[in-house]
Amino acid sequence: MVVADDDRITRDMLTQILRNHGFVVEAVPDGQVAVERVAQGGVDLVLLDILMPRISGLEACRILKGMTSESFLPVVLVTVKTDSASRVEGLRIGADDYVCKPFEESELIARVEAMLRIKKLHDHVAQARAKLEQLSVHDELTGLYNYRYLHTRLSEEFKRAERYHDPLAASVIDIDRLAAFNEDGGRGAGDRVIQTVADAIRRSVREVDVVARFGGDEFLVVLPSTHFAGSVTVAERIWQDVVQSAPVGRSGARPTVSVGVALYPSRDVRTKDALLRAADAALHQAKRDGGNRICVFQQQGYLYTPVMGPGTAARADSGKRRSSSPPAERSKSGDRSSRGGKP
Repeated sequence: MVVADDDRITRDMLTQILRNHGFVVEAVPDGQVAVERVAQGGVDLVLLDILMPRISGLEACRILKGMTSESFLPVVLVTVKTDSASRVEGLRIGADDYVCKPFEESELIARVEAMLRIKKLHDHVAQARAKLEQLSVHDELTGLYNYRYLHTRLSEEFKRAERYHDPLAASVIDIDRLAAFNEDGGRGAGDRVIQTVADAIRRSVREVDVVARFGGDEFLVVLPSTHFAGSVTVAERIWQDVVQSAPVGRSGARPTVSVGVALYPSRDVRTKDALLRAADAALHQAKRDGGNRICVFQQQGYLYTPVMGPGTAARADSGKRRSSSPPAERSKSGDRSSRGGKP
């Protein structure tokens, strides 16, 4: 805690009493220094004398309460018994309590301990609230955004793409045969695979991209300002990272993923829901073709399915699905133009 008093004798006496009761105390000569010390952090309580040079106790109290509006810092004023006007003014601007000179040691300690108990309860509630807010938008297992946040953010990105005529890509990623890993090594093994895939996705995207856990074994990646080449490059990077980093199960099987990619704008994708349906349709086609591959829902409604192999480039399936040239490699931290957006 911080004790601020311009009178050295009073300051030393307060400091000694508090230290004798086990408190860690820093003594400062005026309100200005007290404010500067609180700004550095790590202060649980401040005792302020009312009358001090440079910044008075009342002004320092007002500043401190403004600085700590998002948290709770107890401020206790030190006044003389006859100065009721200053006490009232201090309480009005936010002071939490006061002690009067000459003060009783037992009363001083009781008021300080009461303020610290209140702060402890306040901090506990604040931590619980922060955890609930975290859980309200994040998946607990992976730390990625959850399904609730996903739709809010996707709506925002889609509206932005419409307004500025920017491309927008969405990828749905599914872990192939996750149930087999659960059966092989228990639920913990399946959770480790999910976390590994989540980490691979997180490493493969930019900060502006949105990554969410879409379901038990599915993830959604929203890629603003991204055309065909950039979206497939991201999908390839995720696929390769999973193959290289995922833990091998007891049976020797290595986790793989299937990826469905959809693009806006295109003939069949004019809305947010259509974008999700197209990405999901591409994923289902990849799963029907055996999984462990990338499938892109293209503007004409065709599906492009590069079959991936470790250490090899993508090669397009022949037949009814239209092939395309392999996408150019792009930087993970690339700018808008590297993803096909406006320069």
